[in-house]
Amino acid sequence: MTARASAPHTPDSATAAPERAEEDRRQARRREAWSIAWMLLALVIWGVFAWLMIADYGPERSGRPICRGPLIELPSDSFRCRDAWREWPALLGILALAVLATVVAAATTVYERLLSRLARQNNPAAQSRN
Repeated sequence: MTARASAPHTPDSATAAPERAEEDRRQARRREAWSIAWMLLALVIWGVFAWLMIADYGPERSGRPICRGPLIELPSDSFRCRDAWREWPALLGILALAVLATVVAAATTVYERLLSRLARQNNPAAQSRN
């Protein structure tokens, strides 16, 4: 081995910081899109859960369903009011999915904000303009 062993090429710090900041901005935009998608999914699941808990269902009598939503009135033992989606295990499963989607939406939103702040911090040109 010679005294002039080639060292790995390291980019100089003047060009590395803007490239890193640009990569952070791209990741932040990507994460922002994912966080919006997760928020919309969470809202849809929460809407379905609320509809299942509140809306009346079942056969109609006098133009009105005879079974009330589980949140309005406890489910009756009548066979007419039996609906698999209105049973508590199904409702708790939907609630768990809604909570999970909400937590993932919050986590991706926080991560996106962190990445965008890091991108601003790593870009000295952007700081001097502000």
